[in-house]
Amino acid sequence: MNTTLKFTTGLVSLCFLNNVIASDSCTNENTAIPYSTPSSDFTLHDNGTVTHNTTGLMWMRCSIGQTWEDESCTGDASGFTWQQALAQNDTAYAGYSDWQLPNKNELASVVEQHCYEPSINEVIFPDTPANHFWSSSPYAYTGSGAWGTDFYYGSVFYYVKFNYYHVRLVRARQ
Repeated sequence: MNTTLKFTTGLVSLCFLNNVIASDSCTNENTAIPYSTPSSDFTLHDNGTVTHNTTGLMWMRCSIGQTWEDESCTGDASGFTWQQALAQNDTAYAGYSDWQLPNKNELASVVEQHCYEPSINEVIFPDTPANHFWSSSPYAYTGSGAWGTDFYYGSVFYYVKFNYYHVRLVRARQ
């Protein structure tokens, strides 16, 4: 087999493998939109956390209320008002006690635009509810609102603070 044919065969195999790995990252996908948070952008840790290499942020793989078990998140994600969500700051998990509610830009950084229902990389963040998640960012135009992300379609929107939504915590680069 000549060198050009070997290279081409290898390249086609690599592209096929990349598509197989990428297609496992969401249940429902919009093939017209490229992946925004491919699994290769993350470093998995054995303790139920993951580091997003693009931002340097460490995330809990499960939502608050769920338990990391056998490479998945078990149980139901808890619902919190915005004040209750803020009270989750400094939660102890995986040997760290400096977990924080992410700001709206941090939370939006893990939206997977290629996926919907949920709009998140399900390999990295398994069993994520396709629902609203709080950020720590208040909504400037009214004191009764705060920003969050809807992981059904991945939109960032403001919500009334007394509604009950989910929480996923983050910690800054160390």
